[in-house]
Amino acid sequence: MIFERILRWLYPPKCVLCGKVLAEEETDFCSCCRIDAPVCPVDHRKKLPFLDSWLGVWYYEDSVRRSLLRYKFHGVQSYAKPYGQMLAMKLQQNHPDGFDLLTWVPISALRKFTRGYDQVELLASAVGAELEMEAIPLLTKVRHNRPQSGITGDAQRRANVLGAYRVTDPELLKDKKILLLDDIITTGATVSECARMLLTAGAKEVHCGAVAIARRKKRSR
Repeated sequence: MIFERILRWLYPPKCVLCGKVLAEEETDFCSCCRIDAPVCPVDHRKKLPFLDSWLGVWYYEDSVRRSLLRYKFHGVQSYAKPYGQMLAMKLQQNHPDGFDLLTWVPISALRKFTRGYDQVELLASAVGAELEMEAIPLLTKVRHNRPQSGITGDAQRRANVLGAYRVTDPELLKDKKILLLDDIITTGATVSECARMLLTAGAKEVHCGAVAIARRKKRSR
């Protein structure tokens, strides 16, 4: 107990989203972020190609965006667990019947080597721990394409990921209900392409979960 107090004094835990030092009774997220973070509602009317459903915990903006950038590009791998807990909770609320298999959108071998880790694989392991499922690599990335974040336009993003993924074991996913995870969904081009490959290989359904969803701007007439 004394050692934990000293450790907390030397290295005070900070909010995963805003980065402020947490109060002693707070865990992972400060009370303000738990209330004010831009929660993404589940709208079953919004469809993405090849996906039976999709959802996210928050909108990809403000403190959520800065948090994910720290996680993705600055080595803050410890965020995977709290992200995973929040995402798993939302998945359980919306899919009480669960899933047959859990997998994730993989990054390329080159990107994993330069970054040192696959941030979505870490997320999948954290979600799996909450759902009592093993995260299985059903997909592999066979083409090192340009990052989606640097491309504008839905058509261009779809073209950029076309043929970039391959199913590792078609027999494993035949007639299965798949949970596919990603960290961020912007236009949905990447998760749609992954879902297309899984369905083509024999999956029965593909549902997607992400930490954050980019809010689509209304087009002006």
